[in-house]
Amino acid sequence: MEKKKPSFDVVNEVLEDCILAYPVSSFIISLYKQYLQRGSLSKKQLQGLYGKASKIEGLSPGKLATLEALIHKMPTRLKSVVPPRDSKPEPEKDEVAGQLICAILEKVPEHKRVVFLQTKYDSNEVLTSTEMADLKRIAKALGLQVN
Repeated sequence: MEKKKPSFDVVNEVLEDCILAYPVSSFIISLYKQYLQRGSLSKKQLQGLYGKASKIEGLSPGKLATLEALIHKMPTRLKSVVPPRDSKPEPEKDEVAGQLICAILEKVPEHKRVVFLQTKYDSNEVLTSTEMADLKRIAKALGLQVN
């Protein structure tokens, strides 16, 4: 379905009035070119156009009101705020887990599960109770002293 063009285009009328009032304004000229190419303007662009048009004497208040109504009708897109990185305190490392990992890797340096847990431990991720149980089980199987 194609959107029917209204018989009276307020944005185009206001743009043409602004071009007559500000013939050397690059802002108005670029808005006009973009409006001709795309057929619409963004909310911010319309707000800028409204600011320029409101300074023109002799411009119909009805056109300004219609332009303002178009601006209010458009959705406001807000960028989400990135939370600061320091907002979440780093979890404290479990010293028992670090000692177990080091002791196991001294005996068996290429143990895949323990190397994986060491990577997780080094990146400050909390080891789950299942992972701690695995470390203790592996240490016990190797004959290491478990706390």
